[in-house]
Parts: sequence; C-alpha cells; structure tokens
Amino acid sequence: MSLDGLVTRALSHELQCLAGGRIHKIHQPTEHDIVMQIRAQGNTYKLLLSANPTYPRVHLTGESFVNPTEAPMFCMLMRKHCEGGIVEAVSQVGLERMLVIDVRQRDEVGDLSTKRIIVEIMGRHSNIILIDPATGTILDGIHHVTPAISAYRIVMPGSAYVMPPEQGKRNPLETNEEQFRSAMTIPPVPALAAEEASGSPNSPAPDRTAKPVTLQQQLVAAFSGISPLVAQELAYRSGYHASTPAPQADPDRVWDSFDSVLHEIAEHRYSPVIVTDARDGKPAFSVLQLTHLQGHVQPFDSVSECLEAFYGDKAERDTVKQRTADMTRFLLNERNKNVKKLEKLEDTITEAQDADKYRIMGELLTSSLHLLQKGMTEIEVVNYYDEEQRPIRIQLDPQLTPSENAQRLFRKYSKSKNSLTVVTEQIESTHEEIRYLNTLLQQLDSASLSDIEEIREELVQQGYVRDRSKRTGKKKKPNGKPPLTCYTSSEGFPLYVGKNNTQNEFLTQRLAQSNDTWLHTKDIPGSHVVIRGSGFGDPTLQEAANLAAYYSQAKESSQVPVDYTLIRHVRKPNGAKPGFVIYEQQKTLFITPDEEQIKKMPVDVKN
Repeated sequence: MSLDGLVTRALSHELQCLAGGRIHKIHQPTEHDIVMQIRAQGNTYKLLLSANPTYPRVHLTGESFVNPTEAPMFCMLMRKHCEGGIVEAVSQVGLERMLVIDVRQRDEVGDLSTKRIIVEIMGRHSNIILIDPATGTILDGIHHVTPAISAYRIVMPGSAYVMPPEQGKRNPLETNEEQFRSAMTIPPVPALAAEEASGSPNSPAPDRTAKPVTLQQQLVAAFSGISPLVAQELAYRSGYHASTPAPQADPDRVWDSFDSVLHEIAEHRYSPVIVTDARDGKPAFSVLQLTHLQGHVQPFDSVSECLEAFYGDKAERDTVKQRTADMTRFLLNERNKNVKKLEKLEDTITEAQDADKYRIMGELLTSSLHLLQKGMTEIEVVNYYDEEQRPIRIQLDPQLTPSENAQRLFRKYSKSKNSLTVVTEQIESTHEEIRYLNTLLQQLDSASLSDIEEIREELVQQGYVRDRSKRTGKKKKPNGKPPLTCYTSSEGFPLYVGKNNTQNEFLTQRLAQSNDTWLHTKDIPGSHVVIRGSGFGDPTLQEAANLAAYYSQAKESSQVPVDYTLIRHVRKPNGAKPGFVIYEQQKTLFITPDEEQIKKMPVDVKN
C-alpha cells in the first residue's frame, strides 16, 4: 500500500504538535474509526485513527463525522482511560507502519497512570489497541483477534500484547553503504524456501527455474518501510525499470538514489504529493516526489492534508455503502413488490375491460331460461347481439338454478365495472409509490454520512421502518432546518442543492423565494436545485442545470433533460409524498453532467 513506513515516519513527525495536548473528546463514528479532539499549543486538533480494512490510516482531519446515538464499548473504554488525559508522546515503531500514542491520566483514585494506544496499519489486519504499558496487558482492541483466528498473537482484553511478527528486514535509516550492498546481494526468502521449510509431503515440486528477483522486489524484501511504490521510484532515479533483475543493476547507482532519498527522510524533509497516473488514471500518494509517474501532480502542505484528500472521499463512500446497505435492500424489495402489484392490477384492468361480455351472457341466459335445467354445465345459445347471430357457448354452475346462473353473470359484470375506477386509482398510487422509492434509491446512491439519518427519519415518518428511538428510549429532536449544500456560480449566485426529500422540501417550500429559479431533471428522480436571486446569465443557468443532472439518477447519461421555472410556479399537492411537487410554465434544456466542473465550484454547507 502507499501508506508505507516512510509515510508513517512523516506522520509521526507531524503529530509531534499533539505532545503535551489534552484529549477533550473521543468518538467512534464507525466500527473501524476513532476520532480524538485534542487541545494543544493553543489549537484544537481532530486526530483520526482508522483500522478500516480497506483504508487504514492515521492523520489530522477537518472532516465532520456523524456519531452513533450510543457510543460503542471500545469508545467507552477509550473515554474512561484517555479522555481528559495528556498526550505524552507520539512515536513510530522502527520504520514499521505502527504508531504509538502514550497518554497520561489520573485514574479513579487520583493516581497518575499511563496508557498506550497502538495503531497497527496493516491492511485487513489493521487494529487500534489500548494497553497498560506497566503490565503489557491489553485493555481492549477495536478489532478482536481470538485464538481461532491467530495462534501467534491474541488481541483480547486481559491478553498480553505481542508485537506483530518480525519480517527480518533492515532499517534503511540505519544502513550504511557496505550494509546496503550486502543486503542487495542476499536474495530475499522466496516462496520456494517456505515450501521446503513446511515439509509438507503433498507440496508440489519446487520451481527452481523461477524468474530472477527484480530490483523492486529486492528493495521491498530487504528494507523495512519501503513500499513497492517507493521501490519503483528508487529504481527510476537509479536509471532502471522496477522490473530490472537485481543482479543486473549497478549497486553504485542504486545506492546513490537510495542514500539521497533516505537522507531527506532522516532530516524530515518531506514532499507530500498525490500523482494521478496518466496511463491508467489511478492516483498514488507519497511523501517523496514520484518522478517515475507521469500525470497530474497535486502537492500538499502536510501529510494529513494529503491523506485526507486521498482517502477521505473513498472511506466515506465505503462507510455510506455499509450504512445504507440495509435501506437499499429494503427499498429494492419494496419497489419489486410494487412492480408485481402493478402487473396484477393491469391484468385486472384487462379483465374489467371485458365486463360487457358478462352482461351479454347474463341477458342471453335470461332470455333462454326455458331451455335451462339445474345440473347443466354449459349451454349454447344464439347471440342476437352479434350481427351474424353466431352461437355462443356459456359455462354454467351445475349447483345453481338457471336464474341463479344468470344473476352470477350480472354480478360479475357489476364487479368488473366497479373495479375499473378502484383499480385505476390503485395503479396511479402504485406508480407514485414506485417513483417515490426510485427517488429514495437515487438519494441513497449520492448520500453523504450526514444525509443518511435524514433519509432514515423520513422512512420512519412514512411508516416504512420502525423508530429506533422507541427501543433506546431516546427521542430525536426534530430538525426543522436541515443543512443544505450551497455552490457558488461563476457569476457569484448561490446555487442550493437538496440531497434528500427533507432538504428538498425545506429548500423548495420554505427557503426559496417566489422569484428564485427552480430546476429538476425532467421525469427523472433527482435533487431540487434553486438559484437564489435574479439577473443571472446563461453560465449560472448551465451550472445549476449541471448540478441538477449530476445529482440525479441520470448522472452517468448524456443530454439529460432539465426543467426550470420560477419558484412561484412550483407547488406540492395535498397529501403528496415528501419531495414531490408539480410545476408549470417550465422550459427545458439538455445537459451532459460534468463532475469536473462541479469539483471546481466553491461549495459550502448552510445550516
């Protein structure tokens, strides 16, 4: 991963600003993340510790997090042992992806005690562990590791803390030229040696014709803290390709680039950067200049800013998907039920449209009662309603009298005629229900963490899901003024966007004024967009239409139709679903959503 030992060293150096600071608040917004608010040197910092298996990281953050109504057990334990404590030190273990935060706090009886927070950034094995350094005992970990998972090290309350297994690599900051040459000539332990050491009789014969170790592989295997990305950079600065066989590389040239890079790291001279590779569009970050990558280069003033820019949106979208998975599944099931219901209703309409045939058959039976006898199963009579007077065969119920059979057909006729009106109304309401569910699915697809609870609350109010506050006994305060995303157009006009029905209702029904301009995708679920004020030009209208198209179900389409009209021509029908409005005197323009243009627009959240 890009977050290697060198990045961790840069982070450790940057986080020295927290030394001596007091931990005011600790929150656990997700099952993987801890956020600590620390007051140090006259500033307030938010420190994110993440053991996310996909995006593990540590950095200062300016992001706002939505915290659960009840703090998880690990968060409560962190508060007990660390909240109100002083950060004594922040350090790195060797050049490994491990950060250690020592916290001094007074315990329940007033005695000073020290606790240690260890953040292990190890991919899917990442963890945040709180230990008592005096005894080496684990108080708890954000992720438990039982004996069934690992026989080597257990992460459970009361267990002794054991460091991750040694990899047998050399610390590059403590390596001289002679040691470097030695490390580069000793081949790394390949899979072949592991197979031979296992002694498994069923192991396949070892492949002794394997390809020679590349320069990149040799550097990664020999030195701690060196990721494949950094190894590629070192090879490139030496004048080689990463795939060059290690024995073919001139050790003098490799040492020069190695020594130059590590000299910068030793003196804490970092250049945080994100480079988007022009070949495949994939971004990569480092605390070194990545000269081997050609593409867009985005420099940063700090490592934390770099990590937040790289991971922030990815991690949030991943968390949003996890939190919305149940809601999305529920809404898809509800939509499928309504689609099936619509099919049955349309079949009923088809049957009801043939209602006249039951009336005709009833009248034909009535005129032919003298030909009928109880017990008959069918009769063939002349259809005098047909111009050609062709005979028609009518099915009878043998248990009914002739008169009762005729009345049965008249009842079928009446039922079918009456059902036409009822079923037509049900079809309209089912179409409306499907439209509403599609709107919610679109909103979940583009929701941020702060939007999720508003959508869930709407589902509670509409009777789709149960109110969780009834189980916890805590009532959520009604939010009459939801936060709204506000962009600024190139002409300086505010462009408000509603991300869910709660925001759409507030924006259109309460915030917007009669002369403001309202936009929405035509017949496509999406956000309400409002241009505040009048006198704007075509650039502002195009930018607002771009927002309406982008925050809709058609964001991946081209030439999306967007309607726009004045707010005074928009109204909500009585009894309509949340977010549903009707409008008139609209005009339509067609636009292809441009995400890059939106990213360049100034944006703020208005509360």
